[in-house]
Amino acid sequence: MRYSKEHKLETHARIVQKASVRLREKGAHGVGVADLMKEAGLTHGGFYAHFASREQLLIEAFAYAMDRSTERWRKLAADTPREQRLALIVENYLSATHRDDPGRGCAVPALGAEIARESSKTRKVFAAKLDEMIDAIASEYVDASPKAARKQAMATLATMMGTLLLARIAGTGELSDTILQAGREAVLGRAEATKAPAKPAGTGRGVGKSADRSAAKAAGATKSKSKLAAQD
Repeated sequence: MRYSKEHKLETHARIVQKASVRLREKGAHGVGVADLMKEAGLTHGGFYAHFASREQLLIEAFAYAMDRSTERWRKLAADTPREQRLALIVENYLSATHRDDPGRGCAVPALGAEIARESSKTRKVFAAKLDEMIDAIASEYVDASPKAARKQAMATLATMMGTLLLARIAGTGELSDTILQAGREAVLGRAEATKAPAKPAGTGRGVGKSADRSAAKAAGATKSKSKLAAQD
């Protein structure tokens, strides 16, 4: 049976989406092509009608997952007052919901270490998508110059992604929850510190209190919107 071009495109997209979830759950080498095709409702033999190689599927699945993260951040920002945007993104990212659902979360903490050992072609695609993530976060640092905003965004993403990775390693108990909290406070405190010159010593006002205020704002926005960190 010959299928239409539209049907083939839909099937291709379904395979990529299924692969992106399983790869984030089990790792780049933890899922076989046969299993992925079966989950998509297809036979193993149909794989090469859609992909030239397993590497092509990996690249497309990685790109899909990273695009979903960036799109989610932009959607959160579009629906939120500017002064609450970054805090809401951080609260959603460094949440127990995101920690406990790697298959529908950010691809970097789930797959970053493995990507570093993949081919240069795969790494270049991953790096390009990472650059888009940096731009998305940099756009929230409106009080900084473009260069400073990108640098700040790099530090923010490194903290967020590293925090999530450590929290997953720690499991789902008190240590893991505390790691998430520490990451939120670190990112939001740093964001507050960039908004205005530091106050003279002895004022009794510091980054810790600013972080608490930002976290409180984000928590309120998160509750009012009832948003979850998981994507797909």
